[in-house]
Amino acid sequence: MKAIIHTEYGPPEVAKLMEVPKPVPQEDEVLVKVYASTVNRTDAGFRSAVYIVSRFWSGLFRPKHQILGSEFAGVVEEVGESVTHFRIGEKVFGYNDETFGGHAEYLSIPENKAIAKMPDGLSFTQAAPIGEGAHYALCNIRASKIKAGQNALVYGATGAIGSAAVQLLKHFGVTVTAVCNSKNVALLKSLGADHVIDYQTQDFTKTDMKFHFVFDAVGKSSFKACKPLMTQNGIYISTELGKNGENIFLALFTPLFGGKKVLFPLPTINKDDLLFLKRLVETGEFKPVIDREYTMEQIVEAYRYVESEQKTGNVVLKIVLD
Repeated sequence: MKAIIHTEYGPPEVAKLMEVPKPVPQEDEVLVKVYASTVNRTDAGFRSAVYIVSRFWSGLFRPKHQILGSEFAGVVEEVGESVTHFRIGEKVFGYNDETFGGHAEYLSIPENKAIAKMPDGLSFTQAAPIGEGAHYALCNIRASKIKAGQNALVYGATGAIGSAAVQLLKHFGVTVTAVCNSKNVALLKSLGADHVIDYQTQDFTKTDMKFHFVFDAVGKSSFKACKPLMTQNGIYISTELGKNGENIFLALFTPLFGGKKVLFPLPTINKDDLLFLKRLVETGEFKPVIDREYTMEQIVEAYRYVESEQKTGNVVLKIVLD
């Protein structure tokens, strides 16, 4: 089968399209013929290993899992002997940041992991981006313990995580202020944001509103800058470590003193989370934003675009061309 392989850590150029053996599903696994995947921050982070700590999961000196691709959508090709919830020919989607595999024509995954039948009416391209950005957003929203009727600010609201966060917060009844660039103001309003701040014409830190939860979905702000915007017991969460890793230290110490605090929850996803996101897609409360599509042959270009930090929503990788 064709697969995109990285045998070493490094820039986008380490990703190579090659022929490799097709996986054989274990007793509890589903073999999926992949039609679409995504190229995202998770994939880019594990490929580059810029954050050395990631190597404790992916391999200290070289990648343990050479085929990246955390998201996938496709068709069940084969099932293991003990699999009971999936049948050959069913359309499925899922998320796997443990062993990856989405950047290949086939992947295998245990049936009890984050894999589910695709929502009706969706294409593979539309189903593939459901899990990555949304599960990060969901974990952080849950950690903040924000409640219906309270105010949240999402900085970097047009990325895969930020655009999902806006929609999920609205599902939970939160009043959302989104921060984005000029070209995406209309997009954020269409996603349900109650207020939109264009950072190219306004300084978001000068707003008079106070927020129970400030979520930096791109890691370009700071607790210090956002602290004046927060309520007395407000929560600040960033998707990045911050300058000199400050968000880790702040998450350790600010909760000890009460008042405004930084949290740094570790993201997780399970089948129930994926099914929850599926239901929101089916009810129209969540729709992954798609920026552009690439083919497997364009993987280096796709990684470069993702790492340019200019994407709006998700970048899809087409495994099977229409």
